[in-house]
Amino acid sequence: MITIVGLGPGGTDHVTKETLDAIARHRRRFVRTTRHPSAPLVGADAVSFDDVYETAEQFDDVYATIVDRLVDASRPGDDLLYAVPGSPLVLERTVRALLADGRVECRVLPALSFLDVAWARLGIDPFEEAVRLVDGHEFAKAAVGEHGPLLIAHTHANWVLSDIKLAVEHAVGDEPVTILQALGTPEERLVATTWSELDRAVEADHLTCVYVERIGRPVGDHYVRFHQLARTLREQCPWDREQTHQTLVPFLVEEAFELVDALQGLDPDDPTSDTHVIEELGDLLYHIEFHAVIAEQEGRYSIVDIVDGIHDKLVRRHPHVFADVDAADSATVLANWDDIKRAEKQRTSVFDGVSSAQPALALAEQVQRKAATVGFDWPDAAGPFGKVDEELGELRETIEERSSAAPAATSTPPSPPNPPSPPSDAVAEELGDLLFAVVNVARHVGVDAELALRRAAGKFRTRFAAVETMAGERGVVLGDAGLDALDVMWEEVKAAEDASSGAGSS
Repeated sequence: MITIVGLGPGGTDHVTKETLDAIARHRRRFVRTTRHPSAPLVGADAVSFDDVYETAEQFDDVYATIVDRLVDASRPGDDLLYAVPGSPLVLERTVRALLADGRVECRVLPALSFLDVAWARLGIDPFEEAVRLVDGHEFAKAAVGEHGPLLIAHTHANWVLSDIKLAVEHAVGDEPVTILQALGTPEERLVATTWSELDRAVEADHLTCVYVERIGRPVGDHYVRFHQLARTLREQCPWDREQTHQTLVPFLVEEAFELVDALQGLDPDDPTSDTHVIEELGDLLYHIEFHAVIAEQEGRYSIVDIVDGIHDKLVRRHPHVFADVDAADSATVLANWDDIKRAEKQRTSVFDGVSSAQPALALAEQVQRKAATVGFDWPDAAGPFGKVDEELGELRETIEERSSAAPAATSTPPSPPNPPSPPSDAVAEELGDLLFAVVNVARHVGVDAELALRRAAGKFRTRFAAVETMAGERGVVLGDAGLDALDVMWEEVKAAEDASSGAGSS
């Protein structure tokens, strides 16, 4: 049996007689931390767990270690006492874990918590005001959709206060905030401040909590509103109602490429270029939400499953952040990622999971990169460059062989007329090999072939549009101008670009 008692919010005058009797009755006593004004009541010979806080990397590790030590210390027929600050049933995770642990039996004695003193000092009835209690460590998740009033506990450090403040993106900043410290002790004080000064008004400690009457819309509130909009459109818009996962695929691809265009047009020196990116990110996000709503209506999965899935996967795939794996560079991170992914999905080939629906250049880059993870790769760009020369020669030879093998032209057209023959499979194969080799060069010099070709196509489009404008200004009809005239205007456009940029271009 473990008897669990609470030491009240602060001073010794808030400790109940029942708790004092239990302390006196037990020979073996443990205290979660001595950093509490009433901790000396447990006795100088009580075992504390302050050392765990100093050595553990995360709070979850602290709680688990304390529980294991208490269970190990318990013996049949020899009860022990475990004392915690405040009330054992208010924000005491070690107590929750002990109550859920089947290895021991627990008895909890009621105690005064910091909440009772807080209501008295604030002069409010928590039921009448509908105050929401929030753990400061979980604020970003727990306060989703909440506007206040809120009483935030576990605000033991200024970095916790900073995280809380940053979680509410649209707070005005002048919302009133009351910081309560050392409740129930002679050092007790209430500090009136504002949301913008939350993490600067006091030096937070383990006896600090925060009361907020009303704040701006917390992080997550915006997404809740967005999610509800997607549901409404699915229910009330005729077009949205007709869509399926399959019919949305072309639009999803289109939005993805439009986002790529926006990102390529992003100017680090021009904040207004963010507007296009924001719009396209929103369009893509709506598609994700749209698919989630469709599945939700079918009873298959929801946005919660999607968000939880990617959250948990990212935690698993980053053991160098969330576990004890070392990763000194990004190459190690990627190698670990692939190993974990292969184990999770029980894949036998490095190419398992590579999507064949992606653009051809991106597909070529990915299969090359996958093969490189098991050592099938040139050490540098010299190998791919040589392969480009080799494939270019083979393509020329194949085209020349096809030309020499073509039947001689006759003055009499064949009857009936036949459509032009498509390029031979051999030419297409050699051209594919050449493009594949070019992608390999791009990969070795650190260039994304897909984006490079898109950039080149965009450059060509911009220049030819300038040629169109020039031809219109000169009264030239493009279709009648001829290649020589068009090439002259093309060179003029390039020269104008060189003059404006002060550099040569291809």
